[in-house]
Amino acid sequence: MAGCACRRGAVAALGLAMTLMDATTDKDPLVHEQIFSALCYLGAAEPEEILNACEEYLRHHDKLAYPHRIIILRAMEAVVKSSLPHLDKSTAKIAIFLASNEMTKSKDLILEWQQAASNVLVAVGRRFINKVMEEVLTKFQPGVLPHYFIVQTFANLSLANVFGMVPFLNSILGTMLPMLGMAKQENMKAAFCYALQSFSESIQEYLANLDKAPDPTVRRDTFSSEISSAYEVLFNSWLQSREAKLRVAVVEALGPMSHLMPSEKLEEQLPRLLPGLLALYRRPSEAYYVSKSLCQILEASVDVGSRSLDTQLDALLSALQLQICTPLDSSMSVQLKNHNEVLRCFTVLASSFPDRLLGFLLPKLESGSERARVGTLTILRQVINSASSQMEIKKPFILSAMKLPLQDNSNKVKRAVVQLISAMAHHGYLEQAGGEALVEFLIRQCALPGDQSSQLPRRHSLETEDLTDSHVRDISVNTLFLLSTTVDRMDDVLWPFLLEFVIPVHLSNALAPLCKSLVYLAAKKQEEGEEDLRLHYEANGSLPSAYALLGRLLVATSQPYRGGGQGAAALRLLGVLHLSIHKTLEPLWSKKIPALVEHLEANTQATLSQAAWEDQLLKFLQETLMTISDATWTCQLTLEMCRQLSSYNGSSSEKNFLYKSIGTSLAACANKDLVRKQLQDLLETARYHEEAEREGLASCLGLCAVNYLDETLAKLEEFVKSDVFRKSAGLFSIFKDRSDHEVEKVKSALILCYGYVARHAPQELVLARVDADILRNIFLYFNTKVLGIKVETKDLTLKLCLVRSICMICQAVSHSAQAGDFSFSRKAELVSQMLDFIKAEPLDSLRTPVRQRVMAACMYLVLLEPPLSEAGRAELVKTCLHSVLGLPSPEGPGLEAGQKEPLWQDTLDALKDLLKSLLQRRMTPPGLQALFEHLGPWIRSTKEHERERALEAVVPFSTLGLLMALFCPRCTDSLAWVRQHAVDCVYSLLYIQLCYEGFSRDHRDESVEKLKALKLALRDPSVDTLFQACCNIAKVIAKRLPPDQLLSLLLAMLEGLADPDSNCSRAAAVMINSLLKERGGVLLEKVPEILVAVHAQLQEGAEGHVQRAAQQTVYILASQHKAAVVSSLLSHPLPSDSSTGTMWQALAREPILAGQVLELLLEKVNRDVPYKENKSFLRGSSTERVATFLPLSATCALHEIMSVPESGPAVVGLYAQLFVALLLRVSCTVGVQLPKNMQSKERKSVGRGQPPRTLDPCSSAVETLKAMLTQGGSQEVTRALAEAGGWDLLRSTEKHPEGVALLARAMAQHAGPRLPPIVKSLAPMFNSIYDSQRVTTTAFFAELLNSNVVNDLVLLESIMDSMTARQRDPCLPVRMLALRGLGNMASGSPEKVRQHGAQLLASMINGMDDKDDPHNLVALEAMSGLSKLLAFTDERDLRSMLLHIAIRIRPFFDSEKPDLRKSSIILFGNLTKFSTGSCEEAFFEQILNGLVTLLLHLQDPKPEVVKACKFALRMCGPSMGCAVLCDMFQNHLHEDRSLHYGEFMNDVCKHLMQNYPDTLNRLVAANLFYFKSSWADIRAAAPMFVGFLVLHVDQAHGHQLDLDELIAALTVLLKDPVTAVRVKVAETLGRLVTIV
Repeated sequence: MAGCACRRGAVAALGLAMTLMDATTDKDPLVHEQIFSALCYLGAAEPEEILNACEEYLRHHDKLAYPHRIIILRAMEAVVKSSLPHLDKSTAKIAIFLASNEMTKSKDLILEWQQAASNVLVAVGRRFINKVMEEVLTKFQPGVLPHYFIVQTFANLSLANVFGMVPFLNSILGTMLPMLGMAKQENMKAAFCYALQSFSESIQEYLANLDKAPDPTVRRDTFSSEISSAYEVLFNSWLQSREAKLRVAVVEALGPMSHLMPSEKLEEQLPRLLPGLLALYRRPSEAYYVSKSLCQILEASVDVGSRSLDTQLDALLSALQLQICTPLDSSMSVQLKNHNEVLRCFTVLASSFPDRLLGFLLPKLESGSERARVGTLTILRQVINSASSQMEIKKPFILSAMKLPLQDNSNKVKRAVVQLISAMAHHGYLEQAGGEALVEFLIRQCALPGDQSSQLPRRHSLETEDLTDSHVRDISVNTLFLLSTTVDRMDDVLWPFLLEFVIPVHLSNALAPLCKSLVYLAAKKQEEGEEDLRLHYEANGSLPSAYALLGRLLVATSQPYRGGGQGAAALRLLGVLHLSIHKTLEPLWSKKIPALVEHLEANTQATLSQAAWEDQLLKFLQETLMTISDATWTCQLTLEMCRQLSSYNGSSSEKNFLYKSIGTSLAACANKDLVRKQLQDLLETARYHEEAEREGLASCLGLCAVNYLDETLAKLEEFVKSDVFRKSAGLFSIFKDRSDHEVEKVKSALILCYGYVARHAPQELVLARVDADILRNIFLYFNTKVLGIKVETKDLTLKLCLVRSICMICQAVSHSAQAGDFSFSRKAELVSQMLDFIKAEPLDSLRTPVRQRVMAACMYLVLLEPPLSEAGRAELVKTCLHSVLGLPSPEGPGLEAGQKEPLWQDTLDALKDLLKSLLQRRMTPPGLQALFEHLGPWIRSTKEHERERALEAVVPFSTLGLLMALFCPRCTDSLAWVRQHAVDCVYSLLYIQLCYEGFSRDHRDESVEKLKALKLALRDPSVDTLFQACCNIAKVIAKRLPPDQLLSLLLAMLEGLADPDSNCSRAAAVMINSLLKERGGVLLEKVPEILVAVHAQLQEGAEGHVQRAAQQTVYILASQHKAAVVSSLLSHPLPSDSSTGTMWQALAREPILAGQVLELLLEKVNRDVPYKENKSFLRGSSTERVATFLPLSATCALHEIMSVPESGPAVVGLYAQLFVALLLRVSCTVGVQLPKNMQSKERKSVGRGQPPRTLDPCSSAVETLKAMLTQGGSQEVTRALAEAGGWDLLRSTEKHPEGVALLARAMAQHAGPRLPPIVKSLAPMFNSIYDSQRVTTTAFFAELLNSNVVNDLVLLESIMDSMTARQRDPCLPVRMLALRGLGNMASGSPEKVRQHGAQLLASMINGMDDKDDPHNLVALEAMSGLSKLLAFTDERDLRSMLLHIAIRIRPFFDSEKPDLRKSSIILFGNLTKFSTGSCEEAFFEQILNGLVTLLLHLQDPKPEVVKACKFALRMCGPSMGCAVLCDMFQNHLHEDRSLHYGEFMNDVCKHLMQNYPDTLNRLVAANLFYFKSSWADIRAAAPMFVGFLVLHVDQAHGHQLDLDELIAALTVLLKDPVTAVRVKVAETLGRLVTIV
């Protein structure tokens, strides 16, 4: 019986295999791969049967195309590999015979097919080598050229089974050798070459592992003669082929073959072999294969101690060097491989011929070719790294040969040298004599100019693009740091040697990497226990002194971000060297240096203030010298810094700072003689023609004067009297040391020195020396006399230096404590000189900063005593204004300051500062008047740019308003006499009016006479007084003005609201409103006209106080004529502008009035129809809804009023009425359009540039409802709706009910007490003639049932009854929403569900049976509601309906609509709670009926359906009677977790078959139904489901299955258009082997 079963299984497996192999004709590669996998799966179970089936299939389907045969052959190979240890010989022979035939069936070369067959032979040959060889050798007969893949198979077998194949090789080679001459086709020759290569490699491996070999007697000479014979053919004949593929094959074979050739044969052939191979280098594409083979030949030659190699060495080296020198494109891997193989060749040669190799290479370093030099350096690096023992004694020769490369200017050579130095460092070369030169070269490369933004060339272009200096620098910097940090033996080489390169200024760019390396080396030495890092000068006299190091590093720190961050690096190095600088510095520097470094790191070059940073460094130097407190040491430092000055001639900024450092150290020096000597030297050696040098020298002398004022001043005078200066100063001197121009530069520097001396000298000493010592000498140098006549200098530098010195002197004087008592006797003379400079400037252009600097100097001068005379002030102001304001315009008018030319803007700013200074010096009305007398003509100029500049100069004056007020004679003017004259005018006008009315000229009116009393009150400028005066004046006017003139007065006064003077504008507002209060009652008929005027003023873009006044006007009118005001404002066109909105908002100021206006507007909203239906021209017979004007306008008005916080009390009073009216207004405007005329107005208003205001009827209603809730105290409601997106839903045609539900939810949560009156007012709307209002009302009530608040407010029963009654409504959405509301009771009032259970269940079941529900929307709502209610329903009420509901909802599981699928599945899950007791068995059948559907729909395209299935399966789990399945459903089917469907289904099917094996047929039949599903994912899941079922069912139950029907269905599905489906079918077919 067991045998019969096995045979049946084998037959079935064959059937499955045949079905799968039939499907190999599929065109999709994914299906091919799955068929391959399925065949492998079948083969793992029944290897012999499947191999036999494959053989039989291929044998019987001789015409099957080779791409499909390949799939089967691949499967056979995989099955053989997996079952090789257990494969019987008979099956192996069948596979061997088939593969042999498949491989040789076609004489033509079909690579993929024949290769697949060959692979089968190789796979079998790993164990059955004799059987394979027996078959293959039959097709390898002497004298007959074999098939290409016979040879290929031999080659691959020799590599796959070395020990099994080598014993055959002798005979194979014996048979093969005669065939070499028979091969005519190039591919056949290439196959022989590949075989010879593989045989040679196999033999070498065999010989290398003789201890494991089956025949340890095998020797190399066993194969030598055959290999030699083959060599003759390959080298002498085939290598000359024109076919590149063959030449490459020959070359690849020659390398391994050379190891097997007899020594004498190899020795004999080398003179021919090597040149032959080297000649192939002419073809670049073959270079890699040549180099690889050449390396193997060289290794073989070296192994046999070849003497012939010596004679070939020169040619060999030349050819190999040429390969290294060939441009390398690193993106091409073949070129990289060739490069590496050539370097390996040099390694082989270096081990045997080190002298010859170096003798060849080192002279090449002097070659004129850049490529040759770079290549030679690359080879040297390889040799040094790979043949270090042979090169050990050659180190001196190599180092001596590096002299010329170290002087090479080529960047590529430099890079190669840097890389070579890195290799040398690792092998001890830098420790030899001459190694210092290499280190120095590396540092010089670090000092190359660097570009912060530079990037190294892309790797593939390193040899084809030019390297820049910056790239070489980057490589060198990295190399230096790596040598310092990773090569242990370099510590003693680099420390302290690198310090010698810190001082040279031309190596500045290397300073940062040098400092970093030195700091690292120092830290490393400290870690190794060397605490004292003091420099030993006695042992190394070339080290820089402590003074030189401090001076150099301090100057370098002044430019901290240069050279890659040299500032921080230099400071850290100073910290390391503190003991070497001076033994007392550790406490100070340990605090100061980290703080300075931290400051640098917290900033960037853009954010660091250079001046402040230099001040910090000078303070650091000063504190350092104070700490050292050693006069001799300070003097030595000063002398060293002076010596370093000449080194910085090319770096002005650093030299400038060095001058400052010298000044600081001179000030700290206690040796006066040294100070005098150094000052003299500095003055004599300075390069006066450079601006930075002059600046630096002056700063130095200024800082020195801090402690040596007298000595500094004396030295300046001595220098002027010295021969050095006088020789250059004589006008008629024939032998001049300097030109006249240079003399001016010297004078400029000396003048600047006096300015800096005054600036830095002690304040208490400055005043006594200003006139006698400083200014006297300044004017002496500045003024040149020829024959007693003063000659005006034209040198710009001299002028600017004089002006700067004057500024610094004035600042020094003003900062002195005795400045108030000091009289600047030469002030007038200086001002006059400054004005001469300005007058000398051209009036048609602004090219120099002379004007700006001179006015800055004058600004300081005018503040000093004595004050300027009137004439002097006038001359100064006139000259400066004329020189600046009269310049031609450099740009267009109205430009911002930042857009103007910087020099012009600085000049204008200097003019402003000067005018402020003059005014500050004389803050009196005459002083102010005098200034404006000069400014007046410029302000009234006909030229735009002159007026603009003059006004810009005036803007900063705070007293400008006093002047402008003279032109505003109003009753609220800022000047009392103007206000009084204004009242006089009003007084006179009123008496003129009385005269017109018939009163005599001497008549005195009591009320008018009160105006005289107001004049006294108007002397008080307080706001309250002026306001009261305005009101009183208005009362007088209102009393005496005739009625017929009241309107014209009001209209004129309204225009006065736009008066540019705000005081007058406010007065007009006060008077208008006072007049309205007094006489407004008589203006009923004029209300529209007044409102139009108010609107016009608001349209002008009124200021805030005007807007408030206009609103007050509207409010006063409305309090007297509210209906007229409302009607007039409602008539304004839509869309309403902001001015109309402002007028509406005025009506909300007072609660009583606001409430009355709201009632009027509610009446307008409710009285008219909300929309009209018109036929659509574009839509044919369909209609469109168009909003009516009056309700729309009233809605907009309500929004404006309720947008004002003051409307709150009125809104609260009308809360329910407003809420209901606006909610219904929203419902009636959803999807409603504007009338055509309003649409055009909206477009025009936007086109005119006015701010667009929404006119969408629905949006308008929604915004109004939002405002109503906000002002009604329900801000939480509006916030909740906004967060949930409810306001947008309310506007949506499709989702309006959802928005209403969100609104109801928010009301129930945050405004519950407001609901009873709302419900009462809204309930009648169930009978509205508008469907939209009934839908909105039902949606609102339905959501209220979702909250317990209706139960608390005793509203539940009435609302529930209303919902039940709605089931008969003709409107489908109303019926649907009513069911939703009844379902919501489960969450809102669950305790009431049980009480009304029967009624609620009946409603839901009726909903599922709704006949007028073509799209099952009502049924959907009924199922959702029933799911909610079930948890709170009495089991007795449901038990009788349970099966009916389960059967009724079953068709919805596969509905095309995802909502129906989701709801029905969730309801099914909820029904399982009631499946216990008498219904248990019947309901279990329903679960089994739906189980396949639920599991398959876990692959549903809709995520919400997938979640529903997970829920239902979790609910069904406890009812299935299988704890493991239940646990799986609970643990893996979480709604928010992803599910690995395949693994899950595998486990489910395993437990189903373990617990319910009898259900196999039922489950498979259910899956077969889904083979035709419209969803591809489910069609793919169904066969997979079946596959897992049959995988886990036992044999006994597996036979129950109708296998023929299943295979037939799968075979049909195997033609599915979707690839994923076919893949799963193929997979399942493979798994069926488990039950066959």
